[in-house]
Amino acid sequence: MTEAHVFVIGILLAWMAGIRVYLTVFGVGVAGLMGWVDLPPALQATESWWVLGTSGALAITEFFADKIPGVDSIWDLLQTLTRVPAGAFLAAATLSSDGQLSTGVLAAGAGVALASHGLKAGTRALLNTSPEPASNWMASLVEDGLVVGGLALALAHPWLALILVLGTSIIGALVVWLVWRTLWRGIKRLFAAPTSPATTLTGGGDHSLPPAP
Repeated sequence: MTEAHVFVIGILLAWMAGIRVYLTVFGVGVAGLMGWVDLPPALQATESWWVLGTSGALAITEFFADKIPGVDSIWDLLQTLTRVPAGAFLAAATLSSDGQLSTGVLAAGAGVALASHGLKAGTRALLNTSPEPASNWMASLVEDGLVVGGLALALAHPWLALILVLGTSIIGALVVWLVWRTLWRGIKRLFAAPTSPATTLTGGGDHSLPPAP
């Protein structure tokens, strides 16, 4: 596998960590433990039963917490402190052949994880403006599928996975931006001070009532 392929995989792992960090770590550990992929030294710790057990338990917790309106946004806010550093680590660890983490790749991974995390959090906050919970469940299940499918595709066809991730992110960002923009304009119009018509007539001219027929 070329360095370009490895770099793409690292970026994809950072992107998925911004959405489901525990599921991503668990998936990487399972892939290494089952022999589906040879993990670099810095990622081999994910094959530990302690890491697998902890990340698996947290992934289950996130699975349910992410599907409750309101709770999902609070969870996203708290997980900012986990997803971004984990995304930075996963990206740098993927490219590390000796266990040393590159500062540049750490920064790139953190940026990618922050971008996907922000897109996810913004989408869920938008969905929470709707009182029905079905949209939250559907969005959460789509995110679960993206991470699971993205992990498998990243290991088998990293360039194809990168194209799909970029396309999904751009479309999602545009949709969220357009909807938030529309909502913001509606709120501004709602709270704008109403302009009352003039109560008196000024200027010349005959303002008398027309004669009765």
